[in-house]
Amino acid sequence: MEAMAEALVVQPGAAAGASLADGAFELLADGGAVSASRLTLKTGADGAPPHHHKLSHEVFYMLDGTMLFRLGDTLTTVRKGGLVIIPPGLPHAFGAEDDDVADVVVVLSPGIERFEYFEQLGAISRGEAKFESLVPEQDRYDVHFEDMPDWRSAPA
Repeated sequence: MEAMAEALVVQPGAAAGASLADGAFELLADGGAVSASRLTLKTGADGAPPHHHKLSHEVFYMLDGTMLFRLGDTLTTVRKGGLVIIPPGLPHAFGAEDDDVADVVVVLSPGIERFEYFEQLGAISRGEAKFESLVPEQDRYDVHFEDMPDWRSAPA
């Protein structure tokens, strides 16, 4: 008889966390079929530098607030209850709107262990590390950085 896989249950307060200068991050699941996290951003805070994934789809479900997404050359605002699915290869960036906070669940599939990436992003956001420290790790975390210095403005 084949052994059954076990379900993953993460109770409130049991997730690993990383503090950000402008928010908080909880890693709910890391690697395997999915990586899942909850990201809370203060008003106008950026969520991650512009990037794309070669392997993973990225799914955002808005629990509360409003986020601005740059999806390729398109800017889109998504409010509480909204869903965004980003396919591999699509350059994107995201952050809380200038006049609102954001509380979002983010799922990547397939999952790639990224907790150390998020810890490093937190250190960068707090001025404790340089962004350049992540550049050699792009393949390891399937986060490939894009040159979009002003991602909140749509290209002409």
